Amino acid sequence: MPQQKANPWDNHTFIALGSNLGDSVGTVERAFLRLQDFSGQSVLRSSIWQSTPVDCPPGSPLFANAVAAFVPLPSETPESLLEKLKATEAAFGRKPKLVLNEPRPLDLDLIAFGREIRSSPLLTVPHPRAHQRRFVLQPLSEIAPDLRLPGQTSTVRELLEQLSSDEKLVRIA
Repeated sequence: MPQQKANPWDNHTFIALGSNLGDSVGTVERAFLRLQDFSGQSVLRSSIWQSTPVDCPPGSPLFANAVAAFVPLPSETPESLLEKLKATEAAFGRKPKLVLNEPRPLDLDLIAFGREIRSSPLLTVPHPRAHQRRFVLQPLSEIAPDLRLPGQTSTVRELLEQLSSDEKLVRIA
C-alpha cells in the first residue's frame, strides 16, 4: 500500500493579522514579532496589504492585513493559542467589542491549526469565513498557495482565483 505524501503545512498554524486604528502597519509589524514567542522556529510572514473594511460599521478606516505561519510549540492547543492571541490583542490596546467589527488596533484570527477541526462557542477552526475573504486569502497565498485549509477541496490559490468579492487590496509593505 503506497504511503500518503506528507503535507508540509500539516504542522503549521496560520494567523490573520489586521489593524485599522493608529499606526496600523507598525502594529502589524510589531505583532509579527510577538507571534515569534509562540514558536520555536521562524515565523513566516506575508506582505502587508491595505484592504477595504468588510462587514464593518459605516465609515470604518482601511485595514492593514497580513498572514503569519508558524509551527506552534509542542504543548500548544488551538484553545491555548487562542488565549495567547486574545492577550496579545489586549496588550496592543484592543478593548472588548461594543459594536460588531468596529475599528481596532489589532485583530488576530486563528485561521488554521494544522489539520485540526474544532467547533465550540469559543473557537471554530479552521476559521469559518477565511475561504471567503480576500484579505485573508491574498496574503495567505504568498506563504502557502498550495495549502488546502481543513474542510476545503481547493487550494488557497484556487480559492483566491474563484473568489467573487468587492474587496480592494493593495500591497503596502
